[in-house]
Amino acid sequence: MTTLSGVESARDALSADSARGHGGRAALRRFSDCVDHLLQRLFDEAPGSVGASLVVALGGYGRRQLCLQSDIDILLLFDGPIGAAEEGRVRSILHPLWDLHFSVGHQIRQLDDFAELEIDNPEFLLALLDARAVAGDRVLLDGIAARVRTPAAHARILDALKHLIDDRHARFNDTFYQLEPDIKDAPGALRDLWAARTIAALTDPALIDRGPTDRARLDEAEEFLLRLRSILHAQHKRNQNVLNHESQEHAARLMGYSGEPRHQVERLMGDYFRHARAVSRSLEWVRQTAPVPVAPNLVRSRDGIRFVDAGHADAHPESWLSLFQAAIDSNTPVADDALTWIQQRIDRHTPEEFFPRPVDRTALLAFLKPRAGLYARLSEMHDCGLLGRMFPEFQAIFCRVVRDFYHKYTVDEHTLLTIRNLERLATGAVKGRERFGNLVADLTHPELLVLSLLFHDVGKWRDDDHAEESVRMAMEMMRRLQLPEESVAVVEFLIRHHTKMSLIAFRRDTEDPEIVRQLADLVGIEERLKMLCLLTLVDVEAVNPETLTPWRADLLWRLYVDTYNHLTLEYADERIEHQESGLRALVAGRPDDVAEAEITRFVEGLPRRYLQLFPHQAIYRHVRLSRDIRPDDVHADLEHKGSLWELTVVTLDKPFLFSNICGTLSSFSMDIARGHALTNPNGLVLDVFQFTDQERFLELNARGKEQFLTVLGAVISGATDVTERLRTREQSVLYRRRAGVTATPPVIHADNQSSRRYTILDIVANNVLGLLHGVSRVISRHGCDVDLVLISTEGQKAIDVFHIAKAGAKLTDAAIADLTTDLHRMLEA
Repeated sequence: MTTLSGVESARDALSADSARGHGGRAALRRFSDCVDHLLQRLFDEAPGSVGASLVVALGGYGRRQLCLQSDIDILLLFDGPIGAAEEGRVRSILHPLWDLHFSVGHQIRQLDDFAELEIDNPEFLLALLDARAVAGDRVLLDGIAARVRTPAAHARILDALKHLIDDRHARFNDTFYQLEPDIKDAPGALRDLWAARTIAALTDPALIDRGPTDRARLDEAEEFLLRLRSILHAQHKRNQNVLNHESQEHAARLMGYSGEPRHQVERLMGDYFRHARAVSRSLEWVRQTAPVPVAPNLVRSRDGIRFVDAGHADAHPESWLSLFQAAIDSNTPVADDALTWIQQRIDRHTPEEFFPRPVDRTALLAFLKPRAGLYARLSEMHDCGLLGRMFPEFQAIFCRVVRDFYHKYTVDEHTLLTIRNLERLATGAVKGRERFGNLVADLTHPELLVLSLLFHDVGKWRDDDHAEESVRMAMEMMRRLQLPEESVAVVEFLIRHHTKMSLIAFRRDTEDPEIVRQLADLVGIEERLKMLCLLTLVDVEAVNPETLTPWRADLLWRLYVDTYNHLTLEYADERIEHQESGLRALVAGRPDDVAEAEITRFVEGLPRRYLQLFPHQAIYRHVRLSRDIRPDDVHADLEHKGSLWELTVVTLDKPFLFSNICGTLSSFSMDIARGHALTNPNGLVLDVFQFTDQERFLELNARGKEQFLTVLGAVISGATDVTERLRTREQSVLYRRRAGVTATPPVIHADNQSSRRYTILDIVANNVLGLLHGVSRVISRHGCDVDLVLISTEGQKAIDVFHIAKAGAKLTDAAIADLTTDLHRMLEA
């Protein structure tokens, strides 16, 4: 290990090298290594800290180019909070450096400080790019690198670097022809050389090789400038970087120029300007041509999105989809050379190689969400052969022609046009179709609709019943992608019945209630109805430009509205019966640990839509949750599902049960997206809520789920007052009423005609904290039972439908009047 005297010897050696004009990269690297050894010794001898720690070299020291009088820029990094022990360690490292008359630029941080990038400190961000572990736990540096070396971080750093370059150049009147140049900061000097390399490293490492100055030429310029800087430091005994007239004569002599002093200086400065011009040209080229980092191994250049490292992309075909995802995110096409590159290699890979991991399959579904640019990117994938390679079923309809009197396009283009039509609905690009666009925005999984569109006509590769063949081919695709059971069921349903709604809307008497009832029975739930309606619209429109007339669009909408009303107003009357086919299928597929009797006992008497709302595996979980339940028991489960959390509660009916669950969710600042409250004839209640965790309480707290479920049980049992919890939440500084939301009067509609069993309350109000808790509490205070609830939100507006009864019967007109009056009073308060 280096001793203090050893450091002095290294400093003397660098001074001697600099005095001979040899203080270039090799000499600076030796000096930097010596300082490394000193810091390693100081670190080892320093008092211990509570957690792991690390000394990190930054900037020029990080690049191993520490000049004689330069600052030693270091980062002292700790794994946890900085207390007395950590401060003692810092002093034991810094004080000896100061005693040795080193100028130390130090940062003392803990790892959590890097959770967010310091955008307002660009110099520090740039220094981190050259970070190098010197002593301690090197794993800590990996944690920082994971945050700094991301495309988003690179783009921000790149933008900050360009501003720093402009500001620095402005101090020198934007010219490198300075007669007394600053060897470090002037245009064409060392900072410009490092900046050119940094921009290339952040965007495309091969960029410099394609520029006007090759790497060898830049290396030569760097060696020349570093030798000059070392001479200046040795001459002035301080961090002096301006090559003034006096220093020029001294430097020219040490650099070995021959002739009279005047001629030596002229030759020195001639070489300086030659190197400065090479550096300046390289930086200008890099700045003009550098692409913008947009994703791992992806950049946005003038001609579109392309790979940075083609070799890496070649070895990882699962990354190819990200090329098109980045193009959508950047609102730009994929570069032609990238599409050609894919086309030349596409035959080497099987479909499974594009989606080998769950994360790759999740990325595919995220890519298929309808939004601006999806059609264009899918068309690019189709043209270069990638779409057909990922989905060989789709390749079967490549340029497929089906001769009839109404289709105007090949089958593959018709399919892609359906997705373009859906994209236009999602983005509001078609005037007069806003009502259909709202359906797209309301879908929980719009990507499944796009996947269904992509496969709805693949069966047309042959002339038989194309719907059945399309289902068969889609099932093979979904098996490869390992889609969950509920997603498979949705896609299979949409493809199998993709012509059903157009047949009814355009060829049947939609005024006939029986026709509407049959369609409602087919779709079962509103989500499938919305998807089937949208699929029908975009499919018909893609046949040819004249097919979807305003009259036909209106017919389709009226059928949708009638069916939706049937589903939401009358389905509570339709109950699961013993011999129902859906129940028989549920029993037939049951796992070994679930008995037929307990399935029947649990589901009989629930609304029929229950069998379509939940996949079989979820129903089996509900059955297990209901086991051994006693009057005071509350059995609950909390599950993370993508962007939403799902709470399932099974218990026996209790006063204010629904209200208390809603209140508990709101007291944790959970935003309820949708929910279902179901009761069977035995008094067993099943409440299922899907919600977003606005404050990430469940994600950030290791015992968050346990804590939430404990509070929920306490609220339901009456041990905790949820109203007080809500009052505390509303008064908290963490709670903020949504800005920009205009308060609108609540709308309450009571329907006593649509259902045989229930009074139906439609409530539309501002979606504020505790809304559902307050509404359901008023309903309970009036002695009403909530048997079924539909919860939904549209922006800041809550739309809730309650199926209620009093003493087993619908409410009287007087009871409805009293209830709605109290509800208005509560909502307007």
